[in-house]
Amino acid sequence: MTQGKKYLVLGAAILGMGALRLPFEKKLTDELYAAHLLPPKLEVRTGEKIGQTFSAVSLGGLRTLVATFLNLRAFGFFSEQKWADVEETFDTIVDLAPRTRYYWDTGSWHQAYNAASYYLYESEIPALRRKLLWRESVLKGKAFLERGIRNNPDDPALWERLGVLLSDSNKIAAFGSPAEAYEQAYDAFMSAVATGNSRDYTKRAALYSLARVPGREGEALKLAREIHQEQERIPPTVLALLFVLSYHEQPTQPVMSLVNSIFPDKRTAYDILGNLWLRSREHYPVYGIAQAVSQIEAYFNIPEEESLLKVPISPPTNMDDYFIRK
Repeated sequence: MTQGKKYLVLGAAILGMGALRLPFEKKLTDELYAAHLLPPKLEVRTGEKIGQTFSAVSLGGLRTLVATFLNLRAFGFFSEQKWADVEETFDTIVDLAPRTRYYWDTGSWHQAYNAASYYLYESEIPALRRKLLWRESVLKGKAFLERGIRNNPDDPALWERLGVLLSDSNKIAAFGSPAEAYEQAYDAFMSAVATGNSRDYTKRAALYSLARVPGREGEALKLAREIHQEQERIPPTVLALLFVLSYHEQPTQPVMSLVNSIFPDKRTAYDILGNLWLRSREHYPVYGIAQAVSQIEAYFNIPEEESLLKVPISPPTNMDDYFIRK
């Protein structure tokens, strides 16, 4: 066999071995990406943003380091209230470090809270424009969190952050229908519970959202009863919702019997139910509260003109900074 033929045979053998290895190596690479043992490939637009360091960064070793420095740059833009630069920088950061929860959480927070508040109260911007920019920023923060969840579907903290945003009474107007927003918030909180390592608060927050969705009172009552049974310390809002949802289920039952079965005493019931009654802007249901308050006031001989039911609606008071031990 001539020397040329030997080289041809050798070349063909090498090509054949490469062709045989290619499916195996591709499958192995795909599995490593799926297991997050290899960082995802950088997009071209990300390479354009980080410039000459793209080749080194694309190998993976410098990606988290570059993301750290960009996070410092984003803080500088935040301090200068350059919201478009903050947004663009965090888009690059999460391309570099898509598995880091902090960047998704912080990027969303800057849009949905910091930028939104800035636009809402910036007097140099026309009033209508302020409202539109506020809504746009809140929705950008929501979309950013949702991207983070798609990249980290098993992270309970990101699901929880989405639930908090969707159920925030100060942001609810940005989402259209409050009921739909509360329903989505409930789904987000329950996803956080399902992924594990969630706090007691997460399940309670799911209850707070679901209770505000008309037509789902039965499911909310079931959840309220679970929380009341499982958790040793119960916040006042849980007790109030347990009352109103139980009353909704059986509106013909004696009100005071229900009060006595849920609350440790009538004074506590009066304070908790009265507080929920006044928190009208939070969209909580109030089934049976007027009847209960009236009967408790009669029990304590509170004059009609001093009735809690005649007090003008005031800003909500957060009573959940203390718990009632069962």
